Amino acid sequence: MDIHISLGRKIFLVCNNIVLIALAVVCLLPLINILAISFSSSSAATAGAVKLWPVDFTLSSYKYALSKPEFLQSLLVSIERVVLGTFISLAVVIISAYPLSKERTEFPMRTFYVWFFFVTILFSGGLIPTYMVIRNYHMLDTIWALVLPGAVAVFNIVLLLNFFRGTPKEIQEAALVDGCTHWKLLWKIMVPISMPALATILLFTCVGQWNSWFDGLIYMNSPTNYPLQTYLQTLVVSTELFTAAGNLTAEDMKALAEVSDRTTKASQIFLAALPVLVLYPFLQKYFMKGIVLGSVKG
Repeated sequence: MDIHISLGRKIFLVCNNIVLIALAVVCLLPLINILAISFSSSSAATAGAVKLWPVDFTLSSYKYALSKPEFLQSLLVSIERVVLGTFISLAVVIISAYPLSKERTEFPMRTFYVWFFFVTILFSGGLIPTYMVIRNYHMLDTIWALVLPGAVAVFNIVLLLNFFRGTPKEIQEAALVDGCTHWKLLWKIMVPISMPALATILLFTCVGQWNSWFDGLIYMNSPTNYPLQTYLQTLVVSTELFTAAGNLTAEDMKALAEVSDRTTKASQIFLAALPVLVLYPFLQKYFMKGIVLGSVKG
C-alpha cells in the first residue's frame, strides 16, 4: 500500500534525524576520546596529541590497570554489589507491585500503601539521618550498606504494577478458580508473562548499582571496600595517580615508563563502562515494550 507523506512530515523527519544524530555524536565523542587515549602511548597522551584515534597504539595501560590489586578488588566489590542488589531489588519490586496492582475490593489497604510509597518519592530522610541508620544497624564497611538502602525502587514498583494491571484479568481469574493461590499466581503466571517489564527493571537496577559511587564514598571507611566507581572517582579527582605509590618495585617502575596518568585513568574508566555497554544491547529489545506497557496507566 502506497502511503502518502506530506511535505511537512518529510521536513519534520529530516530535522528529527539530524537532531538525533547530532545528539548521538555528542554522547559518543567523549567515550571515543577516552578509548583512543587508553590505547595510546604515554607520550602522545601527555602531549595532548590524541583526539579520536589512538596514537602509537599500545595495550600497556590495560595491562597495568588489570595488574593493580586495588582495581581488581573494587571490581569484585562492584560485581558482588550488582548481583546482590539486583536480586534483592527485583524480589522486593515484584512482591510489592503485585498486591498494589489489585483493586481496592481485593486489597482494602492498597490506597494507604500507594500513598506511603508516593511520599517517599517527594521526601527523603536526608543524608545524615540515612547515614545514622546505616551506622546504627552496623552496616558501615559492609556490602549491605550499598545494597539495602536502594532496594525499594518506587519508580520500578509503579512501572511493574501498571504492567500487572495491563494483563488480562481472565487469566488471573481462571487460575484462582482452578485453586491457584496468589503466591503461585504471582510466580508461575504473572512473572513469566511480565518479562519485558522485568527486563527493563533489570537493566535499570544493574546500571544504577554499577554506576553508583557516592554511597561507597560515605559508607565505606576502608578503600579496600570501595566499589569500582568510587575507586575511579577517587582516582580521577586525585592530582597524580602514582603519588601515593611510595614503595615501587622494579616491575612497577618498568610499567610506569610505558604508561601515564591519563592513559591508565582512561583504560580504567573504559573497563568500568564496558559491562554496561555489553549488557544494554541484549536487554534493549525489551526496553521500549516494557516502558510503554508499564506506563499505560498512571
